[in-house]
Amino acid sequence: MDEKSVTAAPYKGTTTIAPGVLLTIARLTALAVPGVVRMADVPGGVDRIFRRSTADGVRIEVEDDSVAVDLYLVLANETNAREVSRTVQSEVARAVEDMVGMQVKRIDIHIEDIDFGEAAG
Repeated sequence: MDEKSVTAAPYKGTTTIAPGVLLTIARLTALAVPGVVRMADVPGGVDRIFRRSTADGVRIEVEDDSVAVDLYLVLANETNAREVSRTVQSEVARAVEDMVGMQVKRIDIHIEDIDFGEAAG
């Protein structure tokens, strides 16, 4: 089977990614990891008021072509917090890099609570 080479078209212009897109990618990717029950509120008071890139348990900072992510999570009871955190970091980094082509500078995980309630079903 022959591989076909794809050459990028010589179009000029820019692509702008809205901060909300990055927030959505990070949030949905984190929620897809087994052991993550839901996103927690982002703490911050005054800092939260002035940050435009904060929503639903995610804080994003963009500098040049790199992204720093803070995720605030509620985990399921009887999950290994370290394993879940590492999986979330890996999956969110992969998703951001694959979907928008931005380098991930860091992903900080904040475990805000453990859910001891009954599993929804």
